[in-house]
Amino acid sequence: MTSSEEDIRDGSPAITPGSAKRGRIAGLDGIRGVAAFFVMVHHCWLLSFPGYPAATGPGWLGWLVYGHFAVVVFIVLSGFSLAASPARTAWQLGGVRRFARRRAWRILPPYWAALVFSLVIAWTLVPQPGEGAPTAKSVAVYGLLLQDLFGAPSPNGAFWSIAVEAQLYLVFPLLLLVLRRAGAAVMLAAVIVIVTAIGLLAPGVPLVDMLMRLTPQFAVLFAMGVVAAGVIGAEDHVRRLPWHWMALLAAVPVFAVVVAQGSVWTVGNYFWIDMALGPAVGLLLGAVATGRPAALVRLLDLRPVRSLGSFSYTLYLVHAPIVVVLFQLVVAPHLPAGLPSFLTVLVLAVPVSLLTAWSFAAVFELPFQRHRSWPALRTAARARAARMRAALRPAP
Repeated sequence: MTSSEEDIRDGSPAITPGSAKRGRIAGLDGIRGVAAFFVMVHHCWLLSFPGYPAATGPGWLGWLVYGHFAVVVFIVLSGFSLAASPARTAWQLGGVRRFARRRAWRILPPYWAALVFSLVIAWTLVPQPGEGAPTAKSVAVYGLLLQDLFGAPSPNGAFWSIAVEAQLYLVFPLLLLVLRRAGAAVMLAAVIVIVTAIGLLAPGVPLVDMLMRLTPQFAVLFAMGVVAAGVIGAEDHVRRLPWHWMALLAAVPVFAVVVAQGSVWTVGNYFWIDMALGPAVGLLLGAVATGRPAALVRLLDLRPVRSLGSFSYTLYLVHAPIVVVLFQLVVAPHLPAGLPSFLTVLVLAVPVSLLTAWSFAAVFELPFQRHRSWPALRTAARARAARMRAALRPAP
């Protein structure tokens, strides 16, 4: 969800074990793609098995109730990706204004295009489940990325996290400043203390409870991603540490609690579970950045998986209205809720969502990755139009 020097994936050669500590890191695009795909399947599951947060479907599909964990991965990965370039340059950002402009250039065009797409579907076909038709307030709130601050009918159930991530971009320069001056441990500890205090005080202090609308635990996850990116510029003896095994050790107790307590308890305690899961995700990203485990990195860097990751942001943005339309207008009138509905909507929604996302990305995402300014984008568009005219011109 990020770009160029602020995003280690855009257009640079892949890092493999033993290669230079710069460029695109093999496997991260694959993680993005898998996470976005999981969110899409999760939304198909939600519509087919009512009763969330209870897992009312077959036990072997119960893990699909936890689509929220894919967003946890996205947030940690966002901090990791943004910090990758600073990690190579003594945690220097390269200018706050430049950073802000590049973030806006990267995330806003596909987001606004998906917002228009979502509004049209909600107004003309079917609104999101549990939401009324979007209003003028919806347009303003979602257009300005303020949906976690102000209530309004949502045109897209996946948009909630985009506002949170955009707000994390605002604190990113401050995190780097603290990291440079006081170290990674102090920066991370400060964020954890602040967010933990919010979580402890929120149940009894209404003013603090209002801060829970901002999903404050994501600040901890984001900071963990920033710290994990330090492995990119680390000495070889640090990079050789068994990060993948440490990630597994960190994940096992969290998932053991999730399995033991069940989905209702877990969803009700996402604030704490998210923060507990963050270290495992950060350690996994550190492992992938050092090329381990090699089999997993190769799998994540297979061309189809890597390609899915290249438009994962757009897939995340546009899939929800598509899934809802196909379920409400095509599947639900003919099939009862349950496994047949799930399998049917999966067969319909996955290819339609992938094709739509790929098409959207070709217009609203990928060109903004490749061309970093309006003049460059206009020049590229004119050149492409000229080539198309030349191809259509009759041969003499």
